Amino acid sequence: MLQEFKTFIARGNVLDLAVGVIIGAAFGKIVASLTDDVIMPFIGLITGGIDFSNKFVVLGTVPAGYTGPMTYAGLKAAGVAMFGYGAFLTAIINFLILAFVIFLIVRQANRLLPKKEEPAAPTGPTEVQLLAEIRDALKKD
Repeated sequence: MLQEFKTFIARGNVLDLAVGVIIGAAFGKIVASLTDDVIMPFIGLITGGIDFSNKFVVLGTVPAGYTGPMTYAGLKAAGVAMFGYGAFLTAIINFLILAFVIFLIVRQANRLLPKKEEPAAPTGPTEVQLLAEIRDALKKD
């Protein structure tokens, strides 16, 4: 069983997948930073200083003894049920940026990689020609 596992791990596909997952995780952090640190503050500037990460609706009750900040992070840490639409909006923007960048990478890779030649279609009579031959053969009988 150990030998089978070594063979499985040594396959190129598994190693490629592992490298892709690691690079993807690092790239995800870059996109999150781009969204949180560059794009969302710019959107906040355009919308008059709105901080989307702090936009939420409290669904539950705040504990009576809670003295922390009335921010999304503070209330979430206190266990208050909330609808964090600002965090959700940020996650959607992260996804769209990531999807667009991956689209650009795949598009460029498809242009650079040599195109696979499709096998030539078999030559021979068409369906119509075959039917005509069958018809002619039946007429002779």
